[in-house]
Amino acid sequence: MTTAVRDRSARHGAARAGKPDESGFEYSKAEAWRRRAPLLPALVFTIVVTQIPFLLTIWYSLRNWNLLRPDSDQFVFLKNYADIFLNSTFRGAAFNSILITLGCVFVAMILGIFLAILLDRSFRGRSVVRTLLITPFLIMPAASATLWSVSMLNPSFGLVNWVTSLVGIPAVDWTSKYPVVSILIALVWQWTPFMMLLVLAGLQAQPKDVLEAAQIDGAGWWKTFAFVTLPQLRRYIELGVLLGAIYVVNTFDQIYLMTAGGPGTASANLPFYIYQRAFLGFDIGQSAAMGVVTVIATIVIATFALRLIFRSFETKDAL
Repeated sequence: MTTAVRDRSARHGAARAGKPDESGFEYSKAEAWRRRAPLLPALVFTIVVTQIPFLLTIWYSLRNWNLLRPDSDQFVFLKNYADIFLNSTFRGAAFNSILITLGCVFVAMILGIFLAILLDRSFRGRSVVRTLLITPFLIMPAASATLWSVSMLNPSFGLVNWVTSLVGIPAVDWTSKYPVVSILIALVWQWTPFMMLLVLAGLQAQPKDVLEAAQIDGAGWWKTFAFVTLPQLRRYIELGVLLGAIYVVNTFDQIYLMTAGGPGTASANLPFYIYQRAFLGFDIGQSAAMGVVTVIATIVIATFALRLIFRSFETKDAL
């Protein structure tokens, strides 16, 4: 009797684990489908809203289709991809995307680390200061871009020119003379609080006994930060860089509202240039090809960055 009960329990355990055997094969399939069934609607929804549009974009990228010339719709295979890589404007937009993304993420992370170290200390009014520093990240990108282009960088009545005029510096039309710098300033202002929150979480998660041991050993503030705190923050810094890069590379609002990609296309990044080609130039084929290239490049870079992060997690867990 005991043996029969044990065999039955083993069969049901194998079935629950998804291991079919002679007597529990049908039950295993039913159990697997029962567990997966609640996830099917989400899977179908994800495929419908992401993969089908992407496949259609690939199809459009293989055709020479301009809405201003309806009779030009024909299959050209990879000609659109060859044309966009030979297009100097596309290369310039790609360079601007890299410059804006790396510049914003790097500067925002440096400022975020500095502010997180300050907020990790106890002082009167820390909660108020923390709330004020977080506020820029809660503002909508369109409102942030309008704030910087109208209230801060306007050549006639902007706050930045008013401050510089107090020391005798003449007014500067920032968005016209320095469009990329103007966009970077607005993006850094918005993304610094995000980096600060991640680093602050890492600072508050580090074990206090390690810091006390470093102090007992006579390590100064800089050595403690460089050899104890900074390695502890590596996961949080890598995560902040990855998430920030994924979002900043898709920047559109600031460019559209602050510079409109100008002068000319001097400050246009890939998302904005794709918008120009699709909705202003009505070139569906080439804009679709640009979109496919941008998506593939983003996926490759994000996958590489995720592998580095997971590798660092696995290395630290092994230690």
